[in-house]
Amino acid sequence: MSQTALSIKAVDKFYGPIDHGVHAVKTLSMDIQKGEIIALLGSSGCGKTSTLRMIAGFEPVSRGTISLGGREVHMLAPVKRNVAMAFEGYSLYPPLTVRENIAFALKASRLPQAEVDKKVAYVAKLLEIEDILGRYPSSISGGQQQRASLGRALIRDADLHLLDEPMGQLEPQLRALLRGRIKHFIKERGLTAILVTHDQTEANALADRIAVMEGGVLQQFDTPQMIKERPANLFTGTFVGEPPMNVFEASVETSESAVSFGLAGGVKLAYAASDFSPAVRTALAGRKNVVLGIRPYAVRRTEDGVPARVAVNQWLGDQTHIATDFAGATLVLVEHDRTRLAAGETVGIRLDPAALHVFDGASGKAISHGQELA
Repeated sequence: MSQTALSIKAVDKFYGPIDHGVHAVKTLSMDIQKGEIIALLGSSGCGKTSTLRMIAGFEPVSRGTISLGGREVHMLAPVKRNVAMAFEGYSLYPPLTVRENIAFALKASRLPQAEVDKKVAYVAKLLEIEDILGRYPSSISGGQQQRASLGRALIRDADLHLLDEPMGQLEPQLRALLRGRIKHFIKERGLTAILVTHDQTEANALADRIAVMEGGVLQQFDTPQMIKERPANLFTGTFVGEPPMNVFEASVETSESAVSFGLAGGVKLAYAASDFSPAVRTALAGRKNVVLGIRPYAVRRTEDGVPARVAVNQWLGDQTHIATDFAGATLVLVEHDRTRLAAGETVGIRLDPAALHVFDGASGKAISHGQELA
C-alpha cells in the first residue's frame, strides 16, 4: 500500500499583496507517494520553481498547506523540514573542496569518517567527479559545480529530495548517462524526489509522474504515458511531445453513418460512424468548433489520402521529419526510414481516427482520444 510522502493542499503563491500581487502559483493541490520521482515540467515562469522553493521553505506560502511525512511544514524553517535540495545555481561553499562540500551534508549524522569517505566516493563515481574531489568550486566548470551540488543533495538521508534543473549545465551525452544512474540511485534507496525541469526528455526518463504547469496552474498530473496518450487539454497536448502535436481548428458534422471534420482551405476529413464510439459521437454532436490533434508519428502517407505539399524534409539520423502544408497550417509526420521527398512534392495524408485527439475549441479541454471519451 502506497504512503503519501508529501501533500500540497490548495497552495497559492503571490509575490506582493495577496490578490493584488503576481499570482505565481494558483490553488495547487497534489499528493506525492513515498518512493516516487515527480517532475514539475513547464516553460519559464510557469510556477514550477516557486513551488519547489515553497516546499523547501525558501519562499513563504501565501495560502494553503504543505505536509511532509504527515506533519505540516509550510510554517517551519528550511532546516527543520529535513529536505535535501540541489540548486540550479550550485550553492557550494567556496572555502571547502568538492569532497568537503559533498561530505558537509553528512556532518549532522555523526557517521565515522571512514563511512563518510565511502559514501562520498560512491556518489562522486556515480556523477563522474572523482578527479575533482580535492579542488575548490572556483577552479571547476559550471557543469562540475552542478554535479557537486547534486552529489551533496543525493548523499543526504532526507525525507524529500528537491532537484532544481540538476543537469542543465551538462552536455547531452553526459546528461543521458547520468539520468539512468540517478534514477537507479533514487529508486534503489526508496527516496522521494521532485525534479524541476523544462526538458521533456529528462522528465520522461526520470519521473514516475509528471506535473505539467502553465501560468501557475497545474494542467495535468499523470504518468508520462498517460500525458502523451491522453492529454487533459490542448496545452498539455501541444506542450508535451517532440515534435509537437499537430493541431487544426475544425467544424464537426455527425450523422448515423458518418462523422466528418471541416478544416481550413476546404479540407474535409470523412470517417465512418463506426470509427468512433457512441459516447464520442454523442459528445461531438452539436458542437460547432473543435480542435483536432494528432501526434506526428501517427500520421500516415497513403496514395488515396488528403493531398498535402512537402515544405521541408529532414533526415535526423534515425528518423525522417516531413513538414507539409496542409489545411492552411503545417502538419509534421515522422517516419523511421529515410524518405526521399523534395520540397513542393504532393503526398497523400491519412489521419487515423484511432489516433485523433479532439479538444473543445473554446476551453481547450479534451473531449476524446480515439474511441474513448477524455
